[in-house]
Amino acid sequence: MHMASVIFGGLLLLAVFALFGRLWGHDAAGAALGARWFIPVWVGVALVNMWVGVTRAGYSVAQELPILALVIAVPAVLALLLSLQLARG
Repeated sequence: MHMASVIFGGLLLLAVFALFGRLWGHDAAGAALGARWFIPVWVGVALVNMWVGVTRAGYSVAQELPILALVIAVPAVLALLLSLQLARG
């Protein structure tokens, strides 16, 4: 359940980045740039989430790595697809 909540939080954060990119850029290219900026920020947030899982929740790094991969991949791939779609159109 926690993993789904973190992924959902990532999708909300992506929406915020795309919205602010559109507001600051005044067009779809600004939203695409916001989506691209989201990816490194999201990787950092996911790494902090993994660190908390290892240090506070007692999971091993080996247990957390597959979860980290999924938590990073879902919002990052959607951000990349959104960025490509907005840049094209």
